[in-house]
Amino acid sequence: MTSISKIALACAALVAASGAFAQKAGDNIVSIGLASINPDTNVGPLVSTGAAGTPNAVAGAFNASNAGLRGSIGSQTTVSFGWLHMYSDNIGVELSLGIPPKLTLDLQRANGTTEQGAATVKSLTPAVIAKYIFNTPQDKIRPYLGLGVSHVSFKDVSPSAAASIQALAGNGASLESTWAPVYNAGVVYNIDEKWSVIGSVAYLPIRTTATFLGKTGPIPLAPANGVTTKSDVGLDTMDYVIRVGYRF
Repeated sequence: MTSISKIALACAALVAASGAFAQKAGDNIVSIGLASINPDTNVGPLVSTGAAGTPNAVAGAFNASNAGLRGSIGSQTTVSFGWLHMYSDNIGVELSLGIPPKLTLDLQRANGTTEQGAATVKSLTPAVIAKYIFNTPQDKIRPYLGLGVSHVSFKDVSPSAAASIQALAGNGASLESTWAPVYNAGVVYNIDEKWSVIGSVAYLPIRTTATFLGKTGPIPLAPANGVTTKSDVGLDTMDYVIRVGYRF
């Protein structure tokens, strides 16, 4: 074999070795970055009952005053973490979580009045997502699709001091924990064999139930103490995430 042929083979081997990027069987990739949380909020009809669990005149008046109530939550940005383990060159499972963002709820009544900053709440949405990553470990760009599940919980629910909100939830408020599917798509750009940049979008259709404990106030804005109000709440949430990953 000529010297030129040997050099060519050596160069080819070097290129092949340097092309072995990340996301291959047995790899672990940890990542950190930012996530933009964008909930599309749907508040169902509010149903109030008396302290003994039966409807009463005060609760009925309160229900009438809140007919057609709508809610909206603005987007928030938080720190996001991920840990991906590759079971094959194309299949991996990721644990994804982030610092709980503080979400602010605005309420709009059918009569046109708005309760800005009606309440704040922190949401925790750790998720486990199975991912199919296209292309090969030698490729710099690897798109993927993912499907998983998230356990959604809420803490630090804080109603505002406005009179009508205190009437609704002045003695306490809570949202039930729930499970939600996670639909995920993204792309990995491999900088080298250790470092990568990951961009993704996830959709979580979250369904929960809110419970409010009313505080005494003037009818029809407020029920008497002991009146409980419940409502179904939908949070169709889009998460946009960008992270830097490290393979080990």
